[in-house]
Amino acid sequence: MKAAELFVRCLENEGVEYIFGIPGEENLDLMDALLDSSIRFITTRHEQGAAFMADVHGRLTGRAGVCLSTLGPGATNLVTGVADANMDHAPLVAIAGQASTHRLHKESHQVLDLEQLFQPVTKYSSRVLEPEIIPEVVRKAFKQAQREKPGASFIELPENIAAMEVDERPLPFVKSHRPMPSPARVEEVARLISEAKSPIILAGHGVIRSGACAKLAEFAERLRIPTTVTFMAKGAIPFRHPMSLGTAGLQSKDYVNLGFDKADVIICIGYDLVEYHPYLWHPTRDRTIIHIDQTPAEVDAHYVVRSGLVGDISESLDRVMALASPHEDCNPLRRLREALIEEMNQHKDDRSHPMKPQKIIWDLRTVLDLRDIAICDVGAHKMWMARMFRCEYPNTCLISNGFASMGIALPGAIAAKLAAPERTICAVTGDGGFLMNVQELETARRLGLALIVLVWNDGGYGLIEWKQMNQFGRPAHVRFDNPDIVALAESFGARGYRVGPGDDLQAILRQAIADDTVVVIDCPVDYSENLRLTERLGEVLPKM
Repeated sequence: MKAAELFVRCLENEGVEYIFGIPGEENLDLMDALLDSSIRFITTRHEQGAAFMADVHGRLTGRAGVCLSTLGPGATNLVTGVADANMDHAPLVAIAGQASTHRLHKESHQVLDLEQLFQPVTKYSSRVLEPEIIPEVVRKAFKQAQREKPGASFIELPENIAAMEVDERPLPFVKSHRPMPSPARVEEVARLISEAKSPIILAGHGVIRSGACAKLAEFAERLRIPTTVTFMAKGAIPFRHPMSLGTAGLQSKDYVNLGFDKADVIICIGYDLVEYHPYLWHPTRDRTIIHIDQTPAEVDAHYVVRSGLVGDISESLDRVMALASPHEDCNPLRRLREALIEEMNQHKDDRSHPMKPQKIIWDLRTVLDLRDIAICDVGAHKMWMARMFRCEYPNTCLISNGFASMGIALPGAIAAKLAAPERTICAVTGDGGFLMNVQELETARRLGLALIVLVWNDGGYGLIEWKQMNQFGRPAHVRFDNPDIVALAESFGARGYRVGPGDDLQAILRQAIADDTVVVIDCPVDYSENLRLTERLGEVLPKM
């Protein structure tokens, strides 16, 4: 068989359902081989969109999402989405065609050393130089992408190698078992928790990746320890849980940060430094930190671990629960939760236009089912969604916060709908992020998907303006003009709605769900609330 056919069989062997990408001259053999495969190729309108789709599909399914491009500019267009997956620890395998190996030793049309290009943004980057090594390269790429700390892998396949004949077959693989925590360390961790006067839990996305959410909720309730989650771990513990404090991660002084200020022991579970840097929640460097994860802690001056458990997270929590003593209910931290709920409810009946961020989120949360999925882009709206969009289940609000790249929401929503077709999917995006990958509206329409794109329209880069105003008191080069977003959506064959004065966003959202197609909602937003939020935080802090 051709090497390209063997490559596709290896992908099938890994359980690949979809490949997102764009055909090119240097991947012709691979594209032809896919015609006879069970794998569905999703033709996108930009390679960045393809990489974001693979990123989100991997994050939702736990299996590596796959994206494909041609050489040169096609491959470089993949880089942002691949880097996003790698830093957010989402399993992804990127594949790029390459020129014939006869051209790689010299300056040649569209040729870059892709293996070297992708090394800094992946866990594994390789070039196929012989057709016989394809089974090993593919197996290793998926193994690295899907191991305990997931990430991205990259494979470069030269066109002459893809066309060669080969007599090999895919490699079998056995799922690895997670290590168990050391009994001596379990005793030490249980003792530190039992002796703590005011412990707090910081849960990260590793809790969701490892399937330990139910165990985290049990652990927090049984030991009576208040728990906050990172942006990426929303839903790891239900918001309604009595020990839930909501989301940490605003870089300004936050309600939840009061919990860290008062804590003597901080228990970090499934937490990666990239999710919320320790200097923001542990500036004093004098608290006892406990690290519970499937991999050892990263080195950081603000994250010096006193003790920890490396191994299966659920098993670690089970064993600590069996030995640790529960704490008394912590009333001061309960007041933090009450303050957050009060802020969430404050604008539920607000009728102003443009809409306040709090009201947009209230309406969205009211309309969506608790198991529906919101894919959040990057911008000022992300800070509001992270703080106020209540999640009762994991992976129901996906936020890119490691690499934090704009433009992920619409491609991510397409991948989410393919992964969970029974759920309503809503891309929550600013106008800036929306227009970065707006072309994927055509992809969604061509695939016959039903999804909603809720555009927070303020005519500028609102998050940067928020920071500029906080730091300098004046904006700098953040304003822009938008096209008619409704007309733009309709030109792609989607439905478009605009929230005008007196309009009810809840009614528009319900209509969008009933439309059962691609729907774009242009929602003007009043981001003057950004600075008011910062002011309110300063007012609340001295009282608590």
